[in-house]
Amino acid sequence: MTRSQRYAEIVSAAERSADALELFGHASARLRRVVPFDGAVWSATDPETGLVTAPMQVENLGSAERCAVYWESELLEENVLPFRDLAHAAVPVGALRAATGDSPARSARFRRLLGDQGVDDELRAVLRTGGRPWGSVSLFRLRGAPPFGPDEIALLAGLSGPLAELLCRFAAQGGPDDGRGASAPGLLLFDEHGEATSINEEARGYLALLPDGPSTPSSLGLRLPIWLTSTALQARAIAQERDHGNARIRLRTRDGRWLTCRASCLSGPSGPTGGPVVLVIEPAAPADLAGIVAQAHGLTPREFEVARLVARGQPTADIAAVLFISPHTVRGHLKAIFSKMAVSSRGELIARLFAEEHRPPDVTGGP
Repeated sequence: MTRSQRYAEIVSAAERSADALELFGHASARLRRVVPFDGAVWSATDPETGLVTAPMQVENLGSAERCAVYWESELLEENVLPFRDLAHAAVPVGALRAATGDSPARSARFRRLLGDQGVDDELRAVLRTGGRPWGSVSLFRLRGAPPFGPDEIALLAGLSGPLAELLCRFAAQGGPDDGRGASAPGLLLFDEHGEATSINEEARGYLALLPDGPSTPSSLGLRLPIWLTSTALQARAIAQERDHGNARIRLRTRDGRWLTCRASCLSGPSGPTGGPVVLVIEPAAPADLAGIVAQAHGLTPREFEVARLVARGQPTADIAAVLFISPHTVRGHLKAIFSKMAVSSRGELIARLFAEEHRPPDVTGGP
């Protein structure tokens, strides 16, 4: 079977998926036939921050605690091929042995975790479309297996865009609106060692609504999903100036509704880098989801800028002045936007992008 035939088979299987988790299962099963591997991690990522979010599929990698160490190393240590770099690379795929000249111990995650687990090589990719990361995948080979080769790296690189487009499409699908109201934000506090120490009842309610996935135990008497602990780790990475992004993800509850989780590092005795981290979980505002909806419909960054200004009530002339383009160009963008979003007026566009159809669930149990 040629590379193009293998590629087509994997994409076809992924296209038959009903959701992101099923996509991971289908793609992984087909990919293993042509790029053998012993373990894997597939995850959706927030397209604005690149941080892992739900869903996540872990295959043959042991305990969730080791999964937590993997992401701690990824965010807080010096590593080869970190996802944050792959997200902006010309080719968003790389293999550890190939990138280190067959010296994987140059990477902290190999020294700290992978080598002790018997892993000999890792092939990882960011699933990217429109310049945005919608997912990530890591494939692992144990000792005795050959390193990942150029053809295998190229095949995974070719899958990055098509799989990302499917993840983008799934992300834009909103859950049913049952008319329930939202509760107060949930709060979760981590100490300077990364241990969860405090939680409010709203946060417990939100956690109960999250889908299954890798999680770690805590002293609070509940398990914390990797997506939340890694967001808290990202806040620490930002405080330590290892990253200049945002510690924020958007994720969906089991019934398809959206939450926003954001974390920040507080000042402690040793300064902001060693202080506690507070993580806030709250209903995602319609504006938080507008970018996902726009990208799922194929809007370019400039078209989304025009749409946001339309939502603010700006007339064509004012939009042209703000963006330093002609009114004729604005009208051309609007024509393209209306076509892609299947609307015929500014009012319909605003409703499609910012409507309350993604209203979050009630975690208090009230009517």
